Amino acid sequence: MKKVVVVGGGITGLTTLYHLDKFKRTHALAMELTLVERDVELGGKIKTVKQRPFILETGADSIVARNEGVLPFIEELQLGDELVYNETGTSFIYTNGKLHKIPEDSVFGIPMSVDSLMESTLVSEEGKRKALLDLETPNTSFTKDSSVGEFLEAFFGGELVKNQIAPVLSGVYSGKLEDLTMATTLPYLLEYKNRYGSIIKGFEANKEKFKSSSNGKFISFTSGLSALIDRLEAVIAKAEIIKGEEVISVKKGDGKYQLTLTNSKLIEADYVVFATTHDVTRKILNDSQLNHDFDRLKNSSLTSIYIGFELKDEILPENGTGFITSHGSDVVCDACTWTSRKWKHTSERQELLVRLFYKSSNAYYDELKELSEEELTKVALDDIFKSLGIAEPPASVKITNWNNLMPNYHLGHSQAVDSLQQRLKDDYPNVLLAGASYFGVGIGACMKNGKETADAITEMITG
Repeated sequence: MKKVVVVGGGITGLTTLYHLDKFKRTHALAMELTLVERDVELGGKIKTVKQRPFILETGADSIVARNEGVLPFIEELQLGDELVYNETGTSFIYTNGKLHKIPEDSVFGIPMSVDSLMESTLVSEEGKRKALLDLETPNTSFTKDSSVGEFLEAFFGGELVKNQIAPVLSGVYSGKLEDLTMATTLPYLLEYKNRYGSIIKGFEANKEKFKSSSNGKFISFTSGLSALIDRLEAVIAKAEIIKGEEVISVKKGDGKYQLTLTNSKLIEADYVVFATTHDVTRKILNDSQLNHDFDRLKNSSLTSIYIGFELKDEILPENGTGFITSHGSDVVCDACTWTSRKWKHTSERQELLVRLFYKSSNAYYDELKELSEEELTKVALDDIFKSLGIAEPPASVKITNWNNLMPNYHLGHSQAVDSLQQRLKDDYPNVLLAGASYFGVGIGACMKNGKETADAITEMITG
């Protein structure tokens, strides 16, 4: 009988446990499974809060539908009937006191055609001429480990990148473009440049792939994303789930590992999966030989503020789903999602619900994190007034702080993860790392990583 312990009950840990449990049942495998979660609820960054008439997501608000295996997994969990897709509409960049439409024929602000480039109101004629050099400038030096910001500027010029691409891409990956690698963001950009001689031409040749997923490309559930967590917990039949207890140490001994919990309970394991943030994993392992690699992994912070109003969301000035803020704008927030417009299920009377994001890369963040909830609410309301012209008092407010919990995939990230995995393989055989700290942000990426982790363990056990 082999014992597997999964530390961490977020989406990665739960998905790992689900696939291990499934394999155990379908193959009658002699395997004992335990998951330990320090919080009293499972889900990690996925948590749905009901404040009628609104449904609020304090963490992630959706899953990218086109990610590998997402929809088949949802169907396997029999959640298909509860699926909801995002409403489509225009996305904007707010700059110089005005909302500018992000051209529809673009991906993360990157034009997929010359027409899309010419349509932009965010780039001057001179900036567009420089961007067209992409059509004729070959790649002679950039690799997958190169900075995505430097790569894009080399072929598109600074204006398109600064005004249209950087606000979108930096928002998704929580970092400055010059600090992010191609491999950890959009590796297909390099492929397109090398294969077609042009990023734009590469997108044109593969446009159907992006167009087919442009409408309703995000999913949630009628009762919120926590439905996914609840279903996973309900269907994992052959596993022990311990909530409200924290793993405080792991010790090696005689081919096994001994985990100590906060209640002094000891658990012995043959295999251990750390589906926790890298800083938590580091603390548990408490091994100075690993500190150099752990030090190279970085987190950022995020404050999310929901504001609900007793106003119909048709008051919004544009037919869109939200905006991203450019650097130097008169609003403080980094982005604003028009939640009731984008997700109809979040507002039962279609009253206006918006969500504002304030990231640690924001020039004002050090000041913001010292503010009270009342003061933060005033900042958010001021941003709403400046960007949308709405001055009504709020009916609902929900503030969530994610302090040092947002993975930041900088230039040295992949090398740090590779080195850390090798050290664990040498010094801690059968101890595996999993989750967004290492292998991709977003729920879909975590689901995929959870399955891969379970597959790796079952292969090690069964040979």
